[in-house]
Amino acid sequence: MLRFSANLGFLWQELGLVERIEAAAAAGFGAVELHWPYEVPASEIRAACQQHDLVLLGLNTAVGNAERGEFGLGAVPGREEDFQATIDQSIAYCRDSGATSIHAMAGVVSADERNVARSTFLRNLEVASQKAAQHDLTLLLEPINPRDKPGYFYSHIGEAAQLIEELGVSNIKLMFDVYHVGVTEGDVLKRLERFMPLIGHIQIAAVPSRAEPDEGEIAYDRVLKAIDELGYAGWIGCEYKPRSETEAGLGWIEALGFKDCLSNSRPVSR
Repeated sequence: MLRFSANLGFLWQELGLVERIEAAAAAGFGAVELHWPYEVPASEIRAACQQHDLVLLGLNTAVGNAERGEFGLGAVPGREEDFQATIDQSIAYCRDSGATSIHAMAGVVSADERNVARSTFLRNLEVASQKAAQHDLTLLLEPINPRDKPGYFYSHIGEAAQLIEELGVSNIKLMFDVYHVGVTEGDVLKRLERFMPLIGHIQIAAVPSRAEPDEGEIAYDRVLKAIDELGYAGWIGCEYKPRSETEAGLGWIEALGFKDCLSNSRPVSR
């Protein structure tokens, strides 16, 4: 049975983060995931999730200096200490909030830095994975499509898979975002099948709009069925940008034939 998580970076953006947790529970979600929650005390997030019987999944490492165009630091040469500081920040927040995974953001690099950026990212991930393992945390690697974020270190899911295979550690997994995969390379079903052993989390949104997954190029009725048939036991993050109010768009779950999956997602133990 599939399980859906509400990504509170995009859903209910008109509310404060704690209020978004309450809204997700009221809508029937069994889990939530975050983008950059660091301005809200982790203890408040933990308390809200416990109050509403929600599993707290993952969050992102800080982007760095957004005014300079930074979007993560993991693969940025010369920013190794700063990246490790973002990992330390994320680990501390996970420990205090109850989150269990961290998206280690690679960042934007120039074309002539790609080779050194790759070796930088590998070294950074090796250190970060050791830190995360001490607290039973998973690091997630997510390629981002070049249309949304030009110059991002990687955009193909196979690139992230190669890094994971080279590192050979059990607590680094793929974040398979169907939206990014669909925009960058397509062939989603075959890529899901190929990379399923490395996948730690899945996210969904329509292609190309990134709205609710009931429009566009991706046949989510078949994609979600395939994910279930492949034996995926994790959560599926609803990381889409609602066309209007979040509640108004939640009908996609029933329309695609997965209403029971949402209602049956709660409660669940970690």
